Amino acid sequence: MSKINVPTNSSSSLQLSTGGVHERWRLFKDATARYGVVIGGLGVIFAIALIFFYLLYVVYPLFISATAQSVNQYDVPELALGKTLMLEIEEQNEVAARFTDSGEVIFFSVATGKVILKESIKIPEGSKIVSFSQGSPVSEGAVIYGLSDGKAVIVKYQYKITYPNNIRLITPLLTYPMGEAPLVINEAGDALEKIAVTLGNDASTFVSKTANKIHISHFEKEKTLFSEEGTMTRTDAVIDYSAADVNHILIDKKEKNLYLLSTNGQLALFNISNKTTPSLTQEQTIIQSGQTITSVSFLTADLSLLVGDSSGLVSQWSKVRGKTNGFTMQKIRAFKVSNKPVVSINAEQRRKGFMTVDADGALGIYHSTSEREMIKEQGDGSGVIAATLSPRADVAIVQSANNKISYWQVDNEHPEVSLRSIWQEVWYESYPKPDYIWQSSSANSDFEPKYSLTPLVFGTLKAAFYAMLVAMPLALMGAIYTAYFMTPKMRQYVKPSIELMGALPTVILGFLAGLWLAPLIEEYLAGLFALLMLVPLSVMLFSYAWQYLPASVKQSIPDGWESAILIPVIILSAWLAIKVSIPLESLLFHGTLRDWFKTEFGIGYDQRNALVVGIAMGFAVIPTIFSIAEDAVFSVPKHLTVGSLALGATSWQTMTKVVLLTASPGIFSAVMIGLGRAVGETMIVLMATGNTPVMDLSVFQGLRTLAANIAVEMPESAVDSTHYRVLFLAALVLFMFTFIFNTLAEIIRQRLREKYSSL
Repeated sequence: MSKINVPTNSSSSLQLSTGGVHERWRLFKDATARYGVVIGGLGVIFAIALIFFYLLYVVYPLFISATAQSVNQYDVPELALGKTLMLEIEEQNEVAARFTDSGEVIFFSVATGKVILKESIKIPEGSKIVSFSQGSPVSEGAVIYGLSDGKAVIVKYQYKITYPNNIRLITPLLTYPMGEAPLVINEAGDALEKIAVTLGNDASTFVSKTANKIHISHFEKEKTLFSEEGTMTRTDAVIDYSAADVNHILIDKKEKNLYLLSTNGQLALFNISNKTTPSLTQEQTIIQSGQTITSVSFLTADLSLLVGDSSGLVSQWSKVRGKTNGFTMQKIRAFKVSNKPVVSINAEQRRKGFMTVDADGALGIYHSTSEREMIKEQGDGSGVIAATLSPRADVAIVQSANNKISYWQVDNEHPEVSLRSIWQEVWYESYPKPDYIWQSSSANSDFEPKYSLTPLVFGTLKAAFYAMLVAMPLALMGAIYTAYFMTPKMRQYVKPSIELMGALPTVILGFLAGLWLAPLIEEYLAGLFALLMLVPLSVMLFSYAWQYLPASVKQSIPDGWESAILIPVIILSAWLAIKVSIPLESLLFHGTLRDWFKTEFGIGYDQRNALVVGIAMGFAVIPTIFSIAEDAVFSVPKHLTVGSLALGATSWQTMTKVVLLTASPGIFSAVMIGLGRAVGETMIVLMATGNTPVMDLSVFQGLRTLAANIAVEMPESAVDSTHYRVLFLAALVLFMFTFIFNTLAEIIRQRLREKYSSL
């Protein structure tokens, strides 16, 4: 048998080898793309989750419970020098002071109780201390001693801070702002049973109670033009009011209001703006029958009274503007702090919080605006002599009846925030009723922060609603016509032109809306409403007239280009509507339409309002909705439309019964993405709304959105402050809103796809 040698085809082997390389390279690229898409998708999910947890991390401290820790307990310093009338702590929480009924002042270490300095008040011989009071915050550390001979001694405690060898040293000292000699308050020499003072640089007011009278003494410095020195003038008056039961006297820091409270719960409010003729403004009972007032204090800013009674209730009374008779005192909230009498109320100096101590020594810290009980610590049951809260509200000291002082450290960073203060109506000081208010800052240090997110959420939804009201009809109708009815050549111009609108920066749109569109709409408001009626009417009339035109004219227009003829019609009718605006207003409303709305319906008009925002933001949202919806309609398989037409359906029937149903998932996605764009828009609403956080459904009123509020206030907020964290809370609310809404939208879109996928 002969051996046959078959020659090998080298080119075939080379092709097989090359094909294998290409196949492996293709598989490698497929795998790379697949894993790249997976990694990219997971990266997006991770980034979104990271944003969420970071927002949560910043917001979480707002809702952490406050704590109070007992650090030390020590004997009352220099107990033999008298009973404690008042305790006081300086701002650095290093030095405290104890004022006694014998006229001694003992400065001691807050942490250990070690005596630092002892000072004696210059009380004349033969006189006794019968009353004592702390001055208002504007008095800057002033206290007053009422004496048995009708005189008073005013003392101011101060703390001098030095840094020898770079170590902070706090040195306490006493001064006498009205002179060391006692000041004669009651010339008859009657004992000053109760006394109060507001001490200022140029004016001071003293109110005192003797056996049966209430006296007012006002001192005012009259400066000359060429000298800082001046003469002191004095004004005295006696208030025509029964003083027998008056147990508490308070003067606000502006020296305009005087509060006299009796033990049985009677409150008398006097206007003392004119010191010579005080007038009784209001008199009422402020506690329940059978109870007695046990403690009274001003809340910070002296706009509200905190009244503690024998039942353990602390009520907040504030001046509220009435409808007819000016301001009246009303109870705006109450706190049940104990079942025992409230013996001490200490208001925070910089926030709307306060500390209470009951007869058993139980300590509680509350915040008035948020209506939160921040801290509650039980006492030892021995009773309380005095208590105070530091200026920063982070340290408290309490002297109990067993002659011990307890030193507490308080951690209470964000008391202003609660679910109630964020989402519900709150009755703020000087407001006529509870309301939703956002006002995070003020030039006044006595300001009450208002952190209600409700008007911001309302403004966000309102802006999105009016934007979608403008954008949806135009974008969806335009997308349907462009994708289904328009000729391909015309579509090549229209679709890119509308999509190009989306490239216009929103800051430009906001600028134009605020500075050009808003004044234009204000001037031609009636023309805008006329335009909404005149343009559709003109289009319908032109369409009706089109069918009567000669055939030669209609045939001269290429198929599908008929809509282009409507452009001049729309422009002409819009121009006509604007031109007839002012004459139309004069004819129908005898003035402007804005004034007519105000007179007839009480609807005000702000130049930058929701109408302007709706038009400007609708213009920004149209390209997004149009592009996605147009692609969805255009992508409907041709065999569906051709089959429908072949079965005898008209173009409109095919569009409504087949095309729209098949494209509904894409159209729904377009609407949801457009809504997400409207909700998150910042610059347009920032520049075109007036940025006023009001809750008003009127299209003529302004608004403020969550996104715009964050953009405006974040640069001005102190890092880690309550304001800073509340802004992050607003961002978290916006994030959760869009996340939940988009998730629901995706679920609905998937169900629509499954439902109509069989068409």
